[in-house]
Amino acid sequence: MSSPVTAADLRDRVRDLLAAHPPATTDRTAFLRARFDAGLAWVHYPEGLGGLGADPALQAGVDALLAEAGAPGNDPRRIGIGLGMAAPTLLAYGTEEHRRRFLRPLWTGEEVWCQLFSEPGAGSDLAALATRAVRGDDGTWVVDGQKVWTSSAHLARWAILIARTDPEAPKHRGLTYFVCDMTDPGVEARPLRQITGEAEFNEVFLTGVRIPDGHRLGAVGDGWAVARTTLMNERVAIGGARLPREGGMIGRAARTWRDRPELRTHDLHQRLLDAWVDAEVARLTGERLRQQLAAGRPGPEGSAVKLAFARLNQRISGLEVELLGEEGLLYDDWTMRRPELVDFTGRDAGYRYLRSKGNSIEGGTSEVLLNIVAERVLGLPAEPRDDKDVPWKDLAR
Repeated sequence: MSSPVTAADLRDRVRDLLAAHPPATTDRTAFLRARFDAGLAWVHYPEGLGGLGADPALQAGVDALLAEAGAPGNDPRRIGIGLGMAAPTLLAYGTEEHRRRFLRPLWTGEEVWCQLFSEPGAGSDLAALATRAVRGDDGTWVVDGQKVWTSSAHLARWAILIARTDPEAPKHRGLTYFVCDMTDPGVEARPLRQITGEAEFNEVFLTGVRIPDGHRLGAVGDGWAVARTTLMNERVAIGGARLPREGGMIGRAARTWRDRPELRTHDLHQRLLDAWVDAEVARLTGERLRQQLAAGRPGPEGSAVKLAFARLNQRISGLEVELLGEEGLLYDDWTMRRPELVDFTGRDAGYRYLRSKGNSIEGGTSEVLLNIVAERVLGLPAEPRDDKDVPWKDLAR
């Protein structure tokens, strides 16, 4: 049995990587590929898949050394769905062929991923989805349906997709999970313009999309179990993103407080202090949960982190607008555009206030997350459900 990877081992690997591929003279993509191959992409992943089977807590040290050397990053904000949702699902349910085909270009950002889950009639009740996948005589699946609220669909090369493969089974047991090629001619992504003026979301229409059975993750009919892995990772990815102290929205509000003493009041001071403490608690809790996920132990606690993230962002953005007074009502740009990423801290207070309203919907509504916390964390009785064993085809829609 090999010895555990130490921080010193990782420092040596970083030194060797930088010597062989100097950031100043190496193409960005070439450097990221080399970093992946050196096992320094996500050190807790298995060897050969961008990692070394190391303690996930060692990743921060690797990132700091590379940043200090001026090495390029993979821009996690642009590829967050791939990193936070698709990758852990591929690791848990994908074949060795899936992992070797998809994980490297996913991590380097050469291939962007999106998530085809929610539908017009299946948002909070995701298991009620109606998109159908029918297997043909040659084993290929043909998919027809509509998905909605799909971030980055206009950029994506691949999508993680849940579709109904057995309408005779109860809604949770008739689903199957696939990797969908977004360049298939039957895939159409249309922009959904939101309150910020942008269209980071899309509705996606699937018409006769052909998916080889080799792009199925998990067993036929076991899609809900696979999807739960994705969803638990998604909630931590959204609510527990790695941030420094005073990172994210609380940093912008604190900076405004320090730079603009004429705006201060005693009441706003107390509220900012309360929000600062809550943001720091949420940050440290998110760090602990990320380590649990890296160790292969995703759990319902991620729902609590995502719930806290939504509430905090809305509270802090409202506080910042109130602190700025009339200035807080200004908005920099209503231009219709399809951005590559969501930039909470690079825009003005008005943008943050409007965009944060979506935080209590995306990645699971706050109402659904409260139920999960009540039932699976606190152990309270589950809400009555009369559709649990009813075939999906017999459910009212």
